[in-house]
Amino acid sequence: MNSWRNSRRSHASSAYGPLELAVLQALWNRSESASVKALQDDFPDVAYTTLMTTLDRLYKKGALVRGKRGRAFFYAPRLSRDEARSEWATAVFASLLDGGAGSSVILSSFVGAIGELDELLLDELEDLLRQRRGETIKR
Repeated sequence: MNSWRNSRRSHASSAYGPLELAVLQALWNRSESASVKALQDDFPDVAYTTLMTTLDRLYKKGALVRGKRGRAFFYAPRLSRDEARSEWATAVFASLLDGGAGSSVILSSFVGAIGELDELLLDELEDLLRQRRGETIKR
């Protein structure tokens, strides 16, 4: 079964397709850069040329860095997994909070969603807001 085909759609997947996201995941799971050939074991149902094209597209989108060893290109993520998540989240929030009158509704929904998931996340959000404003966190 191709789990990359069944990926949930998100903002990241609007910029990256399911196979691109799966390739990024595979590269994040490695400790060093990888060639197309090295990644093929992770994608047995994907043609070599499709994987090669996907890596090239990710490189052109700025998601990967690459270097040449011999005749092969080796690819590595430009950002760590957490850095990429942060970049994607920033892009989502920037697009939602366009300065319009609906921004408070978006923020309220965000805080509500955090509260439903975990009360400790609300505390963390409060700490981050204080840090952003330069206040001393008192606990």
